[in-house]
Amino acid sequence: MQLDLVCMSWRSESIWIEFIVGSRKTSNFCWAFILFFGSLGFLLVGTSSYLVFFPQGIVMSFYGIAGLFISFYLWCTIFWNGSPGKNRRIFLRFLMKDIQSIRIEVKEGIYARRVLYMEIRDQGAVPLTRTNENLTPREIEQKAAELAYFLRVPVEVF
Repeated sequence: MQLDLVCMSWRSESIWIEFIVGSRKTSNFCWAFILFFGSLGFLLVGTSSYLVFFPQGIVMSFYGIAGLFISFYLWCTIFWNGSPGKNRRIFLRFLMKDIQSIRIEVKEGIYARRVLYMEIRDQGAVPLTRTNENLTPREIEQKAAELAYFLRVPVEVF
């Protein structure tokens, strides 16, 4: 029996499928707009000051062009919702018996970080939480307990 994890929300007795959020978030739209208009401002000021203040005009124009390239990249990732292509799914395939445990890694402090991993024999740890997902201790424990119960493996806390 094999387990496939793909980018959809679905659960049954023999398979667990988890949805992964794409790039179309409000914060990404805001940053793309801010970066576009800021770099456009740098480019306009740089080109207008090019005749009077030659070195400063070149530097400001360069920053404006670089910002426009980065803004173009952000807009492309928003348009493609992550990455280009028709089939943007991630398939992880392994045997159920190779899953050793579910691991919770907790780092407290100013930059608190709580990550959920699945330990797979000969493949290492596969992260199951997104980098920008700030789960409370209760939420991550509940998610780990549900997944460990589903897979019938122990939960480890580091």
